[in-house]
Amino acid sequence: MSVYVDSSSRLHHDQERSLALSCPHCQVYSHITAVSIPQYSELVASRPNHVGIVYRCDSCSAPIFLRFAVKMYAANRVEFANNFVELERAKEKFNFTYLPENVERLFREALGCYSSGHFNAFASMCRRTAQAVFQDLGENGRLRIFEQAREAREMAEIDNETFGSVKKVLFSSDADPSPQWPDLSATEAGVLLELAKDMLYQAYVRKGKLQQAMMVRRFFAEETLDKITPIGRASGE
Repeated sequence: MSVYVDSSSRLHHDQERSLALSCPHCQVYSHITAVSIPQYSELVASRPNHVGIVYRCDSCSAPIFLRFAVKMYAANRVEFANNFVELERAKEKFNFTYLPENVERLFREALGCYSSGHFNAFASMCRRTAQAVFQDLGENGRLRIFEQAREAREMAEIDNETFGSVKKVLFSSDADPSPQWPDLSATEAGVLLELAKDMLYQAYVRKGKLQQAMMVRRFFAEETLDKITPIGRASGE
């Protein structure tokens, strides 16, 4: 894949037609269109290491700012790295309704770190969230969640190295005097996010939704029985 600005200050991107992301404004996964591109002459004169390009969300027309690392200054173009950094990220969502207050507070902060791209801070807050969950559920709950994480790994086909990093964050013992916490990449942080969400869903949300559904079913069943008039009473016996 090639991304560059030519000598006429035109942006070329091999994947331009399929370039899409989750808009931080409307939360829709949408195609984006470049609307503000740095001038070639200015780039050559100042030779920055990174370049910002403003895109427009095709769904809501809001501006989206992406940062590219400069790969090379050539005779007639400036080449950028294929990967870019989203300066604004869509906020991650989660159903906090059934979570204990302390778990909710910690995981909200974790999601804030992730949305800001602070992946190591995100990992630290995920660990604190997991510790709060294990304290609430006890050792049996911890073991159950670990088994659920292993099942999720198999279903999602997560590679050994990535799962090993995530497992250290969530499940390693605090008794280790010198723990070696992993320095998470964006990919590993994404996996950690999904496993943390699954952990909380299995521990609290699924149970809460099921209990609520049963309560509603029981309420309507009892209300229906109360409205049924016994045959003997209806005939005056």
